[in-house]
Amino acid sequence: MNPIDIIKNYVTKGLTPQSIVKNMTKNNPIFTNLIEMAENGNEKEVENFARNLMKEKGKDFDKEFAEFRNNFR
Repeated sequence: MNPIDIIKNYVTKGLTPQSIVKNMTKNNPIFTNLIEMAENGNEKEVENFARNLMKEKGKDFDKEFAEFRNNFR
């Protein structure tokens, strides 16, 4: 089953986007921790995670985040 079919299956069951992401990442401790940080309102920790991830990939967080935000304008 491809990822789109999996998501469609979740949606037809009435699951929320948050529950879909949780279900898809439940076996990944890094994402589980990240989701917990977000749910607990630890915005700075989530931002630090994202900044470190971008740094590891050799990308500029601020530039990439600005481009991401422009997709919603």
